[in-house]
Amino acid sequence: MDVNPREIHVDIGELALTGFRADPERVSAAFTRELTRLIERHGVPAGASWTAETLTGLPPLPPGLSARRLGQELARAVHAGLSGHGEVTR
Repeated sequence: MDVNPREIHVDIGELALTGFRADPERVSAAFTRELTRLIERHGVPAGASWTAETLTGLPPLPPGLSARRLGQELARAVHAGLSGHGEVTR
């Protein structure tokens, strides 16, 4: 029986970043690319129902980080939360 979903939809209503000068659209694009790559490569637990108001546990990031790197780090934190390996507060 095939239990691998064909489509995963992640909806992030708002992501507020303070102290960064990176272009928000470039951060968003890098985030989307990295999260897609991580889900395609590693997946997420089947049937996982995950919602969170706040995602914590992200290591401090320097304010001069590029938009690409910032998007990648955020995607890794979200993927860890989706996979049950991150720190999530509800």
